[in-house]
Amino acid sequence: MIPEGRQSFDLMNPTQSRIAPLQDEVNRAIDDLLASFPDPDRLSFDERRGIIARYTAVLEGNFIYWMTAAYLACVSAEAHAIIHENLLEEVRDNHPGMLRRFATAAHAVPTDSDALAVYRSLQSVRLFVGRLSGVRIVLTMAFFEGWITRFMPYLAELAKRQGSAEYEYTDVHGACDVVHTQELFRALEGEMTLTPVPLPPATELLEGVGLLRTLIKSIVHNS
Repeated sequence: MIPEGRQSFDLMNPTQSRIAPLQDEVNRAIDDLLASFPDPDRLSFDERRGIIARYTAVLEGNFIYWMTAAYLACVSAEAHAIIHENLLEEVRDNHPGMLRRFATAAHAVPTDSDALAVYRSLQSVRLFVGRLSGVRIVLTMAFFEGWITRFMPYLAELAKRQGSAEYEYTDVHGACDVVHTQELFRALEGEMTLTPVPLPPATELLEGVGLLRTLIKSIVHNS
């Protein structure tokens, strides 16, 4: 009898078997980040405001830009279709405006100081995205979407403690980004199918994930 784990592996196509370890790395990275976040009970008003403001400073003007870069960098029809749908939703439903309303209601509109706090880490991600490496960017955005959906309850709790009752942004992204993450891993499959074998080592493919982790730490820990 074939062991259950081995059986499931054998049923994977070659591309899926290459993606599974990357998904595991992404999930571990998200778990590690969430475990490092401070308890909202121990944060002051200004500390909560800072996290929301720095998050807004990064996401409001960069998420659509980065996802557009993924679209430009990809070559597979499947990845283009998936990312096109993601971008359409972001633009059609005015997600940046949704985020701005969330930050405003939480008394956390970003200031110059908030933007400066994340500037160096943000620039590193921008330079990475600018290289337009399809597989790397799609993997990075899959990580980002996965982190966002799991970060939303924490972000909503911070806003609640700021006296906000505006949760459209966190409600929407806590739900839709689950699907977006799954779809981006499917887009990654499409890209990897057209990528010559052997692929670069996982450490290289996960470069953008590492840069985003540093940026997220800047958002949450102001470090």
